[in-house]
Amino acid sequence: MEYKEYMKSIKNVSEKLGQQNVQMAEVLEILKTVRKEKRQVFICGNGGSAGTATHFVADLFKMARIKAISLDDNVPLMTALINDEGWSQLYIQQLGVLFNPGDILIAISVHGGSGEDQAGAWSQNLNKAISYVKDNGGCAIGFTGFDGGDMKKSCNICINVPAESTPVVESMHTVIHHFIAFALHEGDRK
Repeated sequence: MEYKEYMKSIKNVSEKLGQQNVQMAEVLEILKTVRKEKRQVFICGNGGSAGTATHFVADLFKMARIKAISLDDNVPLMTALINDEGWSQLYIQQLGVLFNPGDILIAISVHGGSGEDQAGAWSQNLNKAISYVKDNGGCAIGFTGFDGGDMKKSCNICINVPAESTPVVESMHTVIHHFIAFALHEGDRK
């Protein structure tokens, strides 16, 4: 993909994403409530989405003063859990200790769990975390791309980037998380 083509894709997807204003507003309201009620937000993703999760946590914590925790940051804990419990249990093992009813999970996945490779179906650890949160009195928010996969159906709210390009979807997930963090921050300053 050439630079001009990539930037044209970003522009087109940005315009289409604007049709999800209702979902964006709902996420903002949920996060305002979470902050007011001093609940927690857990964020997770696999691969590049794990990096986005960590970045989003930093912005929510610093800019919006929300108790935010990335389930992707403690490498010794992650490798111990994966070794002993398996990859599919990674996030629910952490949530089982940290999660309280009323907390929020934001799961980030380019494909939303659709697709597979040598390890099997993608993002099953995210899908299990979503189920855990919903079954235990929480709200699950998804950031997806492509067709949204299982996450589009299973999350309480899903913001689906209308693109079928991993770099474009990952870029737009960062744009969305920046919008949310800065909107919360700006709202505080008014």
